[in-house]
Amino acid sequence: MAYRWTNDLTRADITPKSAYLNRRQILAGTVGLGAIGIAGSASAQDALEPNTLEEIRTYNNYYEFGVGKNDPAQNAHQLDTSNWTVKIDGLVDNPGDYALADLLSGLSVEDRLYRFRCVEAWSMVIPWNGIELADILNKVGVQSSAKYVAFETVVQPDNMIGVRNRVLDFPYVEGLRLDEAMHPLTIMATGIYDEPLANQNGAPMRLVVPWKYGFKSIKSIVRITLTDEEPPISWNKANRREYGFYSNVNPTVDHPRWSQATERRVGGGLFASRQDTLMFNGYPEVASLYEGMDLSEFF
Repeated sequence: MAYRWTNDLTRADITPKSAYLNRRQILAGTVGLGAIGIAGSASAQDALEPNTLEEIRTYNNYYEFGVGKNDPAQNAHQLDTSNWTVKIDGLVDNPGDYALADLLSGLSVEDRLYRFRCVEAWSMVIPWNGIELADILNKVGVQSSAKYVAFETVVQPDNMIGVRNRVLDFPYVEGLRLDEAMHPLTIMATGIYDEPLANQNGAPMRLVVPWKYGFKSIKSIVRITLTDEEPPISWNKANRREYGFYSNVNPTVDHPRWSQATERRVGGGLFASRQDTLMFNGYPEVASLYEGMDLSEFF
C-alpha cells in the first residue's frame, strides 16, 4: 500500500529558476538562499542549492543519443514525443495502452528537490516536478501476486543515433522491487523547474528513485510491467560484476573501477573539492526496505 511522503518543502522553498541562471551572482551572495532540507533525511538542515537548468540539460547520460555528456543535448531534439502512449501490462487489474495524458489525469504533480548521484561519482541537485509512482500504479490496480515493476525506454532507431552503436542491448530496461516502487520518494517526473522535461532529460516521463544511482531512473518510458519475477536491467545484463539490480547509493561499496566514497558536484567549478557521498544518497528513510539484507552482496 502506498503511503505519502511528508515533505517539509513547498514551492516557496525553491529559489526561482531565474535566480539560478546567473550562478556568479549566487556565489557572490547577491541572491539570497533559504535553507532547503529533505524531510526525515540525515541532512535535513543542509542547504541544497539546485543545479541550473542549463547544467541539468547539458550534462547527461542518455546512450541512445551518444556516449558523450554533451551528445544528448545535441542529438535528442530528434526524439518524437508526440502522441505518447505507455503500455501497462502484467499483474494489473486494468492493463492497456494509455495515452500519457489519460494515465496522469487526476493525479497530483508535486515539487521534489532531490539529490541525484550518478554511478560515475558525479552528482547534482534537481528540482523535479512529478507524480508519485504509487499513485499511477494504484490507478491501474496492482494485483496481490505482483512483486516487481519493470520499465522500458522507447526505441526510435531513425531518431536515436546511439542505438546504432549497440553500446547496450536496447531497448533500455530497468526494474524495482514493488515496495521500492511504492515508496513515496519514488516519482515519475514530468518536469524540471516547472518546465516540461527536455528530451535529453527523459521526456515526456521518466522514473526518479533518489536513493539509487542515476541509471536506475530510466528515461522516456513506454512500458510498465508488473511481475512476480525480478526483471532484467540493462547495465546488469551488460556487466553483472559491476552493476547490481538494487544499485543503492552506498559509499562503503566501491565500483570495481573507482571509489564511491566521494562525489564531484556538477557545476562546482574546476577546483571544487569532492564531497562525501551519503548512504542511500542522504535518504535514510528507505533503510527499512533492506533490513536483513547484506548490501555488499545485494548491491
